[in-house]
Amino acid sequence: MRDTFPLLLKTDFPTVYRDRIDTLQANLGYRCNQSCTHCHVAASPHRTEEMHWETMELLLRYAAARDVVTLDLTGGAPELNPHFRTLVVRARRQGVRIIDRCNLTILNEPGQEDLAAFLAEHQVDITASLPCYLEENVDQQRGHGVFESSLAGLRQLNALGYGQPGSGLTLNLVYNPLGPILPPDQAGLEAAYRHELAARYGVVFNHLLALANMPIQRFGSQLISKGQFKPYMDLLKSAHRDENLEGVMCRNLISVDWQGYVYDCDFNQMLKLPLGANGAGRTSLADLLDRDLTGAPVRVADHCYGCTAGQGSSCGGALAAA
Repeated sequence: MRDTFPLLLKTDFPTVYRDRIDTLQANLGYRCNQSCTHCHVAASPHRTEEMHWETMELLLRYAAARDVVTLDLTGGAPELNPHFRTLVVRARRQGVRIIDRCNLTILNEPGQEDLAAFLAEHQVDITASLPCYLEENVDQQRGHGVFESSLAGLRQLNALGYGQPGSGLTLNLVYNPLGPILPPDQAGLEAAYRHELAARYGVVFNHLLALANMPIQRFGSQLISKGQFKPYMDLLKSAHRDENLEGVMCRNLISVDWQGYVYDCDFNQMLKLPLGANGAGRTSLADLLDRDLTGAPVRVADHCYGCTAGQGSSCGGALAAA
């Protein structure tokens, strides 16, 4: 895999300062039942890294100590971590909202037959990747048969009330482009998704989140191999909007890796860029239990333009400023 890291470090991206942290995003491990070409984590069924329970207990302690509102669980497939369900139960008892970054196909894996019902029982918000409503496009990006399996997962969730009006069970879908282009207007694309999924397959959902592809890991390697890295970076930089800086996710979120180390965002985690802009070494979540990060500078590099280009991009989709 071609490494984009040295190409991103020299940057003129504006300085970003933190606001209050309300979201703790935790990567529970890199093991996944898929190996998607766009995956910025480079997850696969062959990865073995996974968060231990002691680190999950630290997540819960931090959430309680710092009044964290949301615990955002990602991977890999976070559900494959053996302690996933225990963490969900404990966090919900603390009154913390849970987001499960679900790839949908995990709901059909052997041993996960009751996963959808478990998520519904504990009112877990689901944010599910579905890069298109057309089978050939999804399978091109995520592998043969993934679209059909994703539909089966969506139908399971709909049957339990996810995406249905008044159910209180949130099902959001995630779109990202197939190639080195910016996502289209999120509102217009959501309307198209809503119409096509309902008309073709009888599937409903709450919202669509449009995310830009980051020039790192597998996608970044493909850009280099195809001679598209510089043109894509030029596109991101030319589409940068200063007003998006107020809404970037690193102002209110910290990202924790499977070993308990902290980063300014999930993308910095994958680049191994430590928390903060002072050049210090890695910071453990345990070191932050009594530390307020409000006003602290964020570590930035050229990939940050992916979050401020056009309508903006974050783990919550397009930015409100757009």
